[in-house]
Amino acid sequence: MPSRAPTATTNEPESPRQPLSLAARAAIATGFVLAGFLGLVGLTLSQANKERALSALHDRLRNYVIAYITNTDVNRYGKLLPPSADTLPDPNFLRPGSGLYAVAVGDHGFHWESSSSIGRDFSFLKPLEPGDSEFVGPIDTRMGRLYYYSYGVAWDTDEKKSVRLTMTVAQTEEQFEGESAAYRRTLVIWLSILGVMLIVLQLLLLRWSLTPLRKVASDMARVEHGDSERLDSQYPMELTGLTERINAFITNEREQRTRYRHTLADLAHSLKTPLAVIRSQLESSTGDEASRRNGVLMQVRRMDELVAYQLSRAATSGRQTFASAVPIASHAEDLVQSLEKVHAAKNVLCEFDIEDGAVFYGEQGDLLELMGNLLENAFKWAAHRVLLVVRMQPQPGRQRPGLLLSVEDDGPGIAPDKIEKVLQRGVRGDERVQGHGIGLSIVQDIVHAYKGELVVDRSPEFGGARFTVTLTAS
Repeated sequence: MPSRAPTATTNEPESPRQPLSLAARAAIATGFVLAGFLGLVGLTLSQANKERALSALHDRLRNYVIAYITNTDVNRYGKLLPPSADTLPDPNFLRPGSGLYAVAVGDHGFHWESSSSIGRDFSFLKPLEPGDSEFVGPIDTRMGRLYYYSYGVAWDTDEKKSVRLTMTVAQTEEQFEGESAAYRRTLVIWLSILGVMLIVLQLLLLRWSLTPLRKVASDMARVEHGDSERLDSQYPMELTGLTERINAFITNEREQRTRYRHTLADLAHSLKTPLAVIRSQLESSTGDEASRRNGVLMQVRRMDELVAYQLSRAATSGRQTFASAVPIASHAEDLVQSLEKVHAAKNVLCEFDIEDGAVFYGEQGDLLELMGNLLENAFKWAAHRVLLVVRMQPQPGRQRPGLLLSVEDDGPGIAPDKIEKVLQRGVRGDERVQGHGIGLSIVQDIVHAYKGELVVDRSPEFGGARFTVTLTAS
């Protein structure tokens, strides 16, 4: 017989269970709370009604007993005379098995029962002392469970003798519970109607309350499809912080993409000229080999500078909504120590005026690039002194304070008419000073990415150049 090839089975992972929506969570929680509350209200009202009904039963049976005692008399010989049928307090005492019974026991073997008590066993009743009373129930008897009220009285005869009587009126539990059951049914119906109305009202309120969240989701979908640039600003106070941060995140992400595109375009454009020069040098038949080699190396060096500059530009992160706080003092010390070694021959002294706890909200690399280029520029031009000033600038209503970072030196300074030119990429203040001329341009790019401002003027203390970076609070 040919063997059957085994069937391969694959165990596909089960998809994670979709979590309940906020509306469903709120509706379920509200339903449970409402059911528990209405149930507690129902039990409380039912218990209160039962106690009220029990008190009413006590009063009713007591009134029946008093009515019977009032219609009972004693003759001149001390014999008890039972009440007549015409003076019964309730017609049910005449109907056998009605559930309402009256029994009287007294001295000299006196025993009387209402017509409804015929054939019933009341042997469990005990005579009471005159003036004593008791309300008992429900108790188990041969007739079922009963409530009864007993009262003891005594009559004085003409012969100065006392005749005692204990009158008892009983009612079955079925009658009592029947009245309570009707009340409970009515209570359950009305509480159910009230519960349904409250649930419907709660669902409507939930729908109205969650409308802003649905609006945020709708606006996000419009942003994703390119129909809108940012989220709408008209949201409740509780959602304003969230939507502002989402808008900031969207803006930062778009700026980052734009910066990458511009960087690639600028890099491609900047490399055209060096590449053309290299091609011309290689294709040229004039000049010696050393001259062509130096020309090519010069263009390669320029290309390397351009690539370094554009990579630094593209790596700038810019202001971030969830950026961590980077301490400034420790990084400033590391940068200055490195620069002092490089410029040891000039014997430059760098002074710090950094506020305690000063931090930079952004990428650590951006801080090092910003502060490093400013300090390196100051060390190049300084005669002997450099000053670094850092101040936090809190603003009411903003969670993160602003930042002021200033670098001054005692060098020759920059003439006002040359400031704009010095900040251009590839331009150096003095060709005799070593450098690529791109450091201050990188500083400008970083400051722009963080929505800040770069101001260049003369140092009032040292007389040289002062570069001041101001980042606004957010």
